[in-house]
Amino acid sequence: MKKAGKVVKNEAVSAWGAHLDTLVENKLTLTHDEAELHLYETFQQAQLIQLRFNAPVMTSMLSGRKVMHLREMAPFNYQPGESLLLPSDRLMQIDFPDATFEDPTRCLALTISDEFIQEVVSELNEQVPRVETSDQWQLDTDNYLLQNDPEISSLIDKLIRLFRENNPFKPFFVKNTLRELIVRLSQTQVRTGLLQQTSQHLTKNRLAYVVAYIRENLTRALSVEELCDKACLSKSHFFRLFKSELGVSPVQFVLTERIRLAKAILSNPAKSITDACYESGFNSLTHFSNAFRSIEHISPRQFKRQLFGLN
Repeated sequence: MKKAGKVVKNEAVSAWGAHLDTLVENKLTLTHDEAELHLYETFQQAQLIQLRFNAPVMTSMLSGRKVMHLREMAPFNYQPGESLLLPSDRLMQIDFPDATFEDPTRCLALTISDEFIQEVVSELNEQVPRVETSDQWQLDTDNYLLQNDPEISSLIDKLIRLFRENNPFKPFFVKNTLRELIVRLSQTQVRTGLLQQTSQHLTKNRLAYVVAYIRENLTRALSVEELCDKACLSKSHFFRLFKSELGVSPVQFVLTERIRLAKAILSNPAKSITDACYESGFNSLTHFSNAFRSIEHISPRQFKRQLFGLN
């Protein structure tokens, strides 16, 4: 790694209790049989700092902002709540446009042995096969940028705590948490593919076909039996596979899609809350309001006011 920061006084201490050796990418490394956790802090602006790892790596932003320069990708802002999966030996060049001593940029890099990743993925495919036999669970580490969901965020926080613990059970706890993280990341990638590139999977994945069917028929009642029929699966099998690959039940997915449609309708100044209710498939304003609040944590009226800056 290319270092650009000056050495600082030994009495200066990082957020993780280690002495600061440099103001740019000051690092604390913690080890496990299957992984290494690197915690980084940068306290001054810097440009094109080079970094690479000799194992597949998941990086996650904790505070501040970076600008990432990666092969075959335009430079992009990298911010808290986001993670990036990269293969072994992939060069990163990093800008720190906002870092200061009072407000440092913090991130982590978690390297995991490729053998361990393949072991977990193979076990996942054996025990929880995907809906289509031609599809396999896998972990794509080729410049894969993702928004952390609550489960992944929780696992990241847990790993930081576990790696720093002095506990005789630490190796056991870390290994199990790494296993869960690999599974969650694989689920996230499958779910993202089915939901964001649905049309690419229509002819080869029954769940993608059901997702498209739900989106095309949101404004009318959709029974579980109808969706099972479209997937050519029994009810129990359909429920299990839908939740396995999409992370939610079919009923919850339909509700979430209707709220997504309602938000788009509410974004039109000419549309009312009543319009959004009935045009997104709800048959009761009370039900619509309660469902909207359960997902968005605000009422439809508050959403519309915030959207247009109304009092």
